[in-house]
Amino acid sequence: MNSLRALSVLDGRYEKMVNPLKDIFSEYGLFKFRIFVEIQWLIFMIQEFHVIELSEQAHQQILNIYTEFSPEQAERIKEIESITNHDVKAVEYYIKEELGKLALSHIQEWVHFSCTSEDINNIAYALMIKHGRENIIDGLTRILKTIEDIAIKHKATPMISRTHGQPASPTTVGKEMVNFAWRIQREMKCIQEVNIEAKMNGATGNYNAHSFVFPERDWIHMSERFLKNSIGVAPLLFTTQINPYNYISELLHSMIRACAVIIDLDRDMWGYISLGYFQQKLKSHEVGSSTMPHKVNPIDFENSEGNMGLAISMMEHLSVKLLQSRFQRDLTDSTVLRNMGAVFGYVLIGLKNCEKGLHKIEVDTEKLSLDLANNIELLAEPIQTLMRVYGETNPYEQLKNLTRGRKISKKDVADFIDQLTKVPHSEKERLKMLTVENYIGLSEQLVDEYFQQKKYK
Repeated sequence: MNSLRALSVLDGRYEKMVNPLKDIFSEYGLFKFRIFVEIQWLIFMIQEFHVIELSEQAHQQILNIYTEFSPEQAERIKEIESITNHDVKAVEYYIKEELGKLALSHIQEWVHFSCTSEDINNIAYALMIKHGRENIIDGLTRILKTIEDIAIKHKATPMISRTHGQPASPTTVGKEMVNFAWRIQREMKCIQEVNIEAKMNGATGNYNAHSFVFPERDWIHMSERFLKNSIGVAPLLFTTQINPYNYISELLHSMIRACAVIIDLDRDMWGYISLGYFQQKLKSHEVGSSTMPHKVNPIDFENSEGNMGLAISMMEHLSVKLLQSRFQRDLTDSTVLRNMGAVFGYVLIGLKNCEKGLHKIEVDTEKLSLDLANNIELLAEPIQTLMRVYGETNPYEQLKNLTRGRKISKKDVADFIDQLTKVPHSEKERLKMLTVENYIGLSEQLVDEYFQQKKYK
């Protein structure tokens, strides 16, 4: 009943599909990442300032506050927050409470030392996004592998192209698949190469409190070491109170392009299914229409397209909004960032449904062959091009008169070739041997070239 009454499909209808993101982007996930940051900073401070000599046991006990953190313990933070009305301060008090249970009360005030809430939050979100990105890359990788498998299997399977929806120079199924594979690979590389950045520099980005109490310390390089070594993110030095979030904007723009490519793939697959080029594997218990029993709808590709569209619209807003903050701080970014899980959720649903759709399709070679045989007029392109080489008069215009707006037969083509005056007999015979089915250019070689290039990258 809980899922039936969920306000969002992410917690209702599609809850299972986004399950891998729950412990990352939920409030529990945010609490846990905040605790991780606070604990790492606490240990870093203790070691930097030699506060105490931490025994191996005490060190592990402090780490366990993070590693053993559960949804049940998150409820305690919510209880504290109901009093503080401040979520990050509630995390700080929770950690101090846990340290008291470990007989480590004497180090409590090193928790959240010289930090502003945004120091903790921006690092927590950086880690959430870092983990979320792994799920997106994994989803794209599975789609890429599926597309590549189809490309290998059907690299020589001829298929009519469609330009402006009309029959055009033939290609192969495999070549059309590697077109998408190359584009997906390109955007995956862009997504993976974005540096996840964070700052740890106090209330307005100037290490004010830090440098006042310990003026002799090199806080700039200390924060760099902490972010690189203890957290595993790229340090940001030039900020206001908040992270300027350029890296999120960059990442989201890369994800927007990846989603747009998947939408293009969804629509092409939908179109090929509509043309009968691809058939969908049947499941006896499934229903395609409530009134038309014959239907097998391409619903997975439609679902993918719809969810990718939602994700893109959200990412477009976030990628611009997060670059803007009044003076040194306002809270508009905070409420927007809380929707990051929804963004990754819609992308993940789109990826999973696209992959699901791809696994359902089978190439209908009989339909492809029939379509090729019924479009002899596509040979007008190679014939008029060869005519140009041998100086025939007005080759394009002659073929236009022969083919435009009407169907022609093999005999029509043969008769036309026979009346040519300048094309040698041997070339005429070669033209007569040409069929739409074998007029595929270098489609097969291009499939091989894709895999060759991928091998040596």
